[in-house]
Amino acid sequence: MDSLVILLFCIRRVSIRSTETRINDGIRAAEVRVIDEDGKQLGILSPPEAVRIAADKGLDLVEVSPAANPPVCRIMDYGKYKFMEAKREHAARAKQKNIVVKEVKFRPRTDDHDFDFKVKHILRFLGEGDKVKVVVMFRGREVVHRDIGFRIIADVIERVADVCIVEKPANIEGRDMHAIIAPRAADQKKAKPPKAESAVAIEQVIT
Repeated sequence: MDSLVILLFCIRRVSIRSTETRINDGIRAAEVRVIDEDGKQLGILSPPEAVRIAADKGLDLVEVSPAANPPVCRIMDYGKYKFMEAKREHAARAKQKNIVVKEVKFRPRTDDHDFDFKVKHILRFLGEGDKVKVVVMFRGREVVHRDIGFRIIADVIERVADVCIVEKPANIEGRDMHAIIAPRAADQKKAKPPKAESAVAIEQVIT
């Protein structure tokens, strides 16, 4: 039992290390192609010889292309390299924009005042760069009057047509009808601050 635990522990360590960047004495290849800190090719050397050259310059030998034959290593300041790599990743995340979908709901009997109020919300959402899901909800026997739903969605789109594009036209899902509209690129007044590494859909309901 103890030997099995030790074996699993060793396998786990190998798995973890295989994903790490190898540097200096951690480079296991018999020979490597070496590039110095100025981008000059130093040829194919043994890792100990390449590490000695890097150490003489106060730098590290870093394996940058382990899959190459032989692996490619570069002489560099590894600490600075990791710092710049983290900085680039942070900048890439900062450029990502969340895909936000705001949901605005109407009813077949929505009065004019409430209709105008919701259209103003839609215009604001579009102006902020968000998509809008326009929903018409039916209850009971209202479901047989779906032509009213099409008219409501068409009226909404007509009122905001100058600042939007129709991403998904009016469609029926269960007892409800909805369409999705998105802002025209030139009309996005405000970019949302990034909140995650991947784009995420968020819904805010206006009923």
